[in-house]
Amino acid sequence: MVKVKVKKRKAGRIAYIDHVGEYGDVPYDTYFKQLYSWAKDNKVRPGFKPLGIFRDDPESTPPGECRCEIGIPIVGEARSSEEIKVKDMPEMDVAMIKHAAPTEEYTKTYGELSKWIGENGYEWAGPAIEVYGKKPKVKGGKTIVYSEIQVPVRKK
Repeated sequence: MVKVKVKKRKAGRIAYIDHVGEYGDVPYDTYFKQLYSWAKDNKVRPGFKPLGIFRDDPESTPPGECRCEIGIPIVGEARSSEEIKVKDMPEMDVAMIKHAAPTEEYTKTYGELSKWIGENGYEWAGPAIEVYGKKPKVKGGKTIVYSEIQVPVRKK
């Protein structure tokens, strides 16, 4: 049984790096190191759970044109730089599902979430947000990703 729930995502500020290209090629470790270093240099308090905001559907967008923002929550005032941008995210209702499986199973998890959204009177209201709870691990030669997939929703 699919475990999806709708919850209120609190408003907050994030620092992020724009990325264009295949989602499977995002250099997460490099970006997260840059972001946490930037937070220290700018004297803002970073959150513990980094995130990704995925703006395009990889099923309908050419891989090289997929856009995402890789970021960290921050508390404090800081200005955007050329590479690292800062923005406020509004409070929103999200349908969420946990993913603790190999990266190649993301499509399945997203499919279950999308199906649940449609069957329960909701519709997508923005790009998917993945919140990473802990570092990926390699088990049996496969990378296991631990994330909470959050999709902004509204009632139809």
